[in-house]
Amino acid sequence: MKFKYFFPILAAACLLTACGGRKTETDKTAATNAVTTAESASKTTVTTTKVTTTSATTTKKVDPPADLVLKGMDSVEVYSEISFDSFITEKNVDLRDGSTLLNTSDTGVYEVDIPYTYNGGEFTKKLTYAVVDTTAPTIINSGWEPNHKIGTDFDLNKYVGYADNFDKYPSLTYTGTVDPDTAGSYPLTATVTDCFGNSTSWDLTINVVEEVPKPVDNNPRVNYSDFIQTYQGDDKRFGIDVSVWQSDVDYNAVRDAGCSFVMIRVGYYYSEITLDDYFKANLEKATAAGLDVGVYFYTTDNTIDGVREHARWIAEQLGGHKLQMPVAFDWEEFANFQKYGMSIKDINDVYEAFADEIRKCGYTPILYSSKNFLNNIWSEHSKSIAPVWLAHFVDSTDYTGEYAIWQASAYGHIPGINADVDMDIQYMNKPIS
Repeated sequence: MKFKYFFPILAAACLLTACGGRKTETDKTAATNAVTTAESASKTTVTTTKVTTTSATTTKKVDPPADLVLKGMDSVEVYSEISFDSFITEKNVDLRDGSTLLNTSDTGVYEVDIPYTYNGGEFTKKLTYAVVDTTAPTIINSGWEPNHKIGTDFDLNKYVGYADNFDKYPSLTYTGTVDPDTAGSYPLTATVTDCFGNSTSWDLTINVVEEVPKPVDNNPRVNYSDFIQTYQGDDKRFGIDVSVWQSDVDYNAVRDAGCSFVMIRVGYYYSEITLDDYFKANLEKATAAGLDVGVYFYTTDNTIDGVREHARWIAEQLGGHKLQMPVAFDWEEFANFQKYGMSIKDINDVYEAFADEIRKCGYTPILYSSKNFLNNIWSEHSKSIAPVWLAHFVDSTDYTGEYAIWQASAYGHIPGINADVDMDIQYMNKPIS
């Protein structure tokens, strides 16, 4: 499977002032004597109006402390999650909204109004801080297959992969010489540098050869029954994932071999979305055999709008079909990651947009990735918004993060499939919904 500088205002100043007003009601005060003489009697009536006076009350104004101490960090790392509580380094007042996060969404100089309380009054103090990038680029591929065919143009970018947390286009340089027209081994020291001067260096050797050797498949095959026997236990069940590469699958035989669920490739995206040739048949037959079903989508898209479109396309292909398992986001183009013009932040934003759109379509997302990329590319936030499907082809994984499904082998043999198949373990105590 595959500086800008700007000055945003984060909080509005809030100044409490006590004010009082005098309201006086004055009515005409008089004694009116009306004497009416009648033939039979005389009567005098005196009417007096009441005078009411309301006195004003004045609340004492609270001033901020004359000896106010409220200091913050001079600088913080871009994209870091820093609360006001963590940002403030010295204070002699109480913060009002200490859990509020500082804006670290871009590099530059910022101003922030920090709200605090004093003697029952509410105030703010404006502080300035810089958002900086001090993180060196990450080397994803240090030269997994550094064999260069003699007589062809040499470009080191073809053999290594790297990414920066902030810079979309970090630069690659190297010291040493490669003669692409002469066979031999050429030691190099490569360096990747981001736009702020942070750099990472490493050594590798390029082999200029007459013929690039073909990959050798010496991986042992594993019978599905042995796979179950090895990993069986409470709160576990076993599955497979399939695509056109498994061709026509007998799902009744798969079920009878102890398989409980199947993850089916719905399609893939390179320059356009393509439906997997066997998706419809796999979905229908696996469901009919009583297997729990989920799907996965392999993509190389590097845009938020693009992956949202892909999520909606997946929902269209499902046509309302109810899934018991999640919809997996499968992005694996890390060997030469730099060619996609993304930062590490960008690829995480792309996945999170996909997960959000899949939920809007009524399905559960899951992040498929290997141990290496889960540790070095995917953020803690990305790994927390949905379950993780770990790919790690070892007898016992040492990945320490959370995962709900483990793809433990790509070389399984199971009745009903005349080809290698990926074998998976689901941990039933790890929710996938």
